[in-house]
Amino acid sequence: MTGDIVALSDQHAAEVIELWEAAGLTRPWNPAADDYTRAVEGPTSDVLGVHDGGVLVGTVMVGHDGHRGWVYYLAVRDSHRGAGMGKALMRAAEEWLRLRGGVKLQLMVRTENRVVHDFYRAIGYEPQDVTVLGRRLDDA
Repeated sequence: MTGDIVALSDQHAAEVIELWEAAGLTRPWNPAADDYTRAVEGPTSDVLGVHDGGVLVGTVMVGHDGHRGWVYYLAVRDSHRGAGMGKALMRAAEEWLRLRGGVKLQLMVRTENRVVHDFYRAIGYEPQDVTVLGRRLDDA
């Protein structure tokens, strides 16, 4: 690890979006800037990040509904992968949730992203016997 993992603010938006795009996490139908703003301004969510030499090198978005927490946008800059930063960010998200009374942390991984499945399994996350259903509300 390099720097401390801290909650980010509005002033970090541009560098966070750049990292998420570089990590391939964004989708054109889901504006990442909107997700970021909702997370940092919302009462039940944060975006945690870590800098190295003034450069943002890792993030994780975490939020909760009072019982379960969710993680999104775990990203580590290519230059810092393989050094335990992803695991450290996930542990920080777990601690963030624990401090707010959450008892379970969940996340979604695209089915075809086998490398990421392997990463999460290696740090103790297991597939859950559920089906995620969804519906877009911005086009209704």
